[in-house]
Amino acid sequence: MGNPGDTQMKLATGEGGYVLEDVPHLTDYLPDLPSYPNPLQDNPAYSAVKQYFVNDDDTVTQKIVVHKDSTRGVHFRRAGPRQRVYFESDEVHACIVTCGGLCPGLNTVIREIVCGLCHMYGVKKILGIDGGYRGFYSKNTVTLTPKVVNDIHKRGGTVLGTSRGGHDTSKIVDSIQDRGINQVYILGGDGTQRGAAVIFEEIRRRGLKVAVAGIPKTIDNDIPVIDKSFGFDTAVEEAQRAINAAHVESLSIENGVGLVKLMGRYSGFIAMYATLASRDVDCCLIPESPFYLEGSGGLYEYIEKRLKENGHMVIVIAEGAGQDLVSESLQSMDQQDASGNKLLQDVGLWISHGIKDHFAKKKMPINLKYIDPTYMIRAIPSIASDNVYCTLLAHSAVHGAMAGYTGFTVGPVNGRHAYIPFNRITEKQNKVVITDRMWARLLSSTNQPSFLNPKDIAEAKEEKQPATGLLDGENCKDKKSNTEEDPCMV
Repeated sequence: MGNPGDTQMKLATGEGGYVLEDVPHLTDYLPDLPSYPNPLQDNPAYSAVKQYFVNDDDTVTQKIVVHKDSTRGVHFRRAGPRQRVYFESDEVHACIVTCGGLCPGLNTVIREIVCGLCHMYGVKKILGIDGGYRGFYSKNTVTLTPKVVNDIHKRGGTVLGTSRGGHDTSKIVDSIQDRGINQVYILGGDGTQRGAAVIFEEIRRRGLKVAVAGIPKTIDNDIPVIDKSFGFDTAVEEAQRAINAAHVESLSIENGVGLVKLMGRYSGFIAMYATLASRDVDCCLIPESPFYLEGSGGLYEYIEKRLKENGHMVIVIAEGAGQDLVSESLQSMDQQDASGNKLLQDVGLWISHGIKDHFAKKKMPINLKYIDPTYMIRAIPSIASDNVYCTLLAHSAVHGAMAGYTGFTVGPVNGRHAYIPFNRITEKQNKVVITDRMWARLLSSTNQPSFLNPKDIAEAKEEKQPATGLLDGENCKDKKSNTEEDPCMV
């Protein structure tokens, strides 16, 4: 698929250390492109709005809390409607594609892109690409209208279908060109957004008037820069049902252990927030925090202690936690899915057997119930807060594409929606920082040990700037996690 170049991002600097990490615009390579008045100014729905348009110079700061002596830092272009647009309504031929795994809110984003294009800008031609990236050249398209998508937000999944892999850049851009498509809306995770960046580069190389807008999707909330990914609130809310069931099961029988596996391949945000919200969890295990099973201070010893104290306990484990232990035990081969993601072993099933075997050897009877709600959580419709969030994401993408911006993704940065270069959200994954206060709050809530030995803790602290160094504004934002509290932000 190739690697997107640095040409996606334009840097502008100003006084006091101001840096704007800008996104491309169609006029960067089509300088004579005409513009038109934004039809929103004549839209009855906006007649009561005092300010129709976002100022072209408005930017959103990446770092909201700064020291008095710190520089201004990095900014992104603020999302929203502009006074001038670079597409006439009747010339727009848009398409929408969903890729990767399912996530609550996908249908809401699809619905609001369609309704936003139609009701705000009068666009009539919108296609849905069936079956992910390969659908551009191997499957039929679906005509999308407000009537077709009217009720799709009430059900989970994606009405367009999805798939992993299938990315042939030339074939995709050939299809876009052959169909006369000039706006492409791409919903997917980091792999999908990397693909969107390559598609944008090929479109620019060919000199096509085609705007490419990404909407970042991951239920794990592991996308950097943005405050939170859509579907995350829904996942945490639904996880409560599984945790409550595990608690009821464990409470109803002697030495009951309820074990719940939640999503989180490399980032434990769902497990952490579900645990904090529940208050019924005795132990939370996430990929970022290593743990061990046997011996003093290990998981088995803690389970035994908690059972003797309370007679029951609930354990939450993220799917990516303890994979090193599983690999050592099962001697598994590294395998990948079509998107290049490592296929993980079922750590929940593995650890449930380990717990049972350990206590059988100790002749201490336990009753363990293992609950895996993973695919149930992925497949449900989004809750109210996510529906509102998805609407804002979709409208921000539509406004950006109509205004001629391209090669960008959208998302909230410190509460304000912004246009972000593709490479900023694909360069790394956001993870729980176990030396920050949010993880300390969880340990305090569950009263579980950290399972880290003193050497691990010392090494983790050495990797972080000391508190005084963080607050000087130099590296504060670099340590920021999406929804986890940053030490710079309190």
